[in-house]
Amino acid sequence: MSDRELYCDGCEGVVLFEAPPCVDGHDADCPELVCTGCGAAVLIATFAFPAPRLHHRRRATRTPHRQAA
Repeated sequence: MSDRELYCDGCEGVVLFEAPPCVDGHDADCPELVCTGCGAAVLIATFAFPAPRLHHRRRATRTPHRQAA
């Protein structure tokens, strides 16, 4: 079991949270944590967002730059 200290709304303070035995195979990296004080459960999740594509934002009607001779 892994454990970490987090804020618990039920206990109204920072308490020890621990990961219960994980049946999904996450082991110590399980996103499910349980408060050791009141038993409240939290789920820690991360999200990855793809970068937006900017090549469509270019103006198609650009005029070429003139250079002095």
